[in-house]
Amino acid sequence: MTDGAQGGKRILVTGMSGMIGGMVGRSLARNNYVRALNRQDVEGVDCVRADISDLDAMRPAFEGIDTVVHMAAYLGSEFSGQVSGNIIGAYNVFEAAREAGVKRVIFGSSGATQMQYEADEPIKAMVEARWDDVPSPRPILTPQDPPRPNGIYGAAKLWGEALGRYYSDAHGMSVICVRIGRVVKEDWPYDARHAAVYCSHRDVIQMVEKCVAAPDSVRFDLFYAVSNNRGRYRDIGHSREVIGFVPQDGIAEWPMERPG
Repeated sequence: MTDGAQGGKRILVTGMSGMIGGMVGRSLARNNYVRALNRQDVEGVDCVRADISDLDAMRPAFEGIDTVVHMAAYLGSEFSGQVSGNIIGAYNVFEAAREAGVKRVIFGSSGATQMQYEADEPIKAMVEARWDDVPSPRPILTPQDPPRPNGIYGAAKLWGEALGRYYSDAHGMSVICVRIGRVVKEDWPYDARHAAVYCSHRDVIQMVEKCVAAPDSVRFDLFYAVSNNRGRYRDIGHSREVIGFVPQDGIAEWPMERPG
C-alpha cells in the first residue's frame, strides 16, 4: 500500500470487506494510500472500525482524506436496515466528508433506481433475451430519465443521489454517483436478465478508478457502470464522453458459453 506521497491520492473506501468495495479498494491501493471504514478489520489496510450509522464513531476515518469511495450499503429487505444503512449512513458519509474537507465523494448507487422500467416493453424483451422483439435502434435508458425504483432499496439509493447533488451545490464538493450493474463473485451472469445488466469485475474497477481520476471540473454527475452486453439498455455513452469509461467486457449473446 502506498502512502499517497508519490502523487497518489488519499482515499477512504467504505464497505471494503464487501465484494465490490474490496476489489475496488485493493486496486486503488496499488497507486494510492487507501484507508477502510468498516465494521471489521480489513487485512493489509489501515482501518477505522465503525458503523456508518454512527457519525461520531466514523469521523476519524475521514481525517486527511481527499477522496471517499462509498460502497457500504444495506442490501436486505428490512426497512429499519434501509434507514440506518442507506439513509442515515449516506447522510453521515457526506456530512463527515464535508467536515473533513474531502474534495470528492464517489457514491455507490444502483440500477435499482430505474429497474421498474424492465416491466415494460421493449426493455422487458431485452432482459428476457427476446431479440426478435427488440426494435432497432434499441432503447437506451439514461440516468436523466425519470426514476422508477423497484423497491425501497432503489428509493433509498435515490435519496443518496439527491443528497450528493445537494452537497455538491451547497458545499462545493465533487460528487459522482455510480449506478452499478450486477456484479457477482463468479463474474458471470446467472440468467438472461443478469446478462443484460452484467458488470464485470474489471469494468466496475475501471469505472471507480476513472471517477477517482476525473477532472476537478466534474462537480456532479451520474454514470451507469455496466459491461457492453447485447441486452444492455443502460447508457454508457455519457460516462465515455466525460471520464473515458470504455467497458472491457460484455455478454455478446445469451445463453453464452463462459470463456476459459
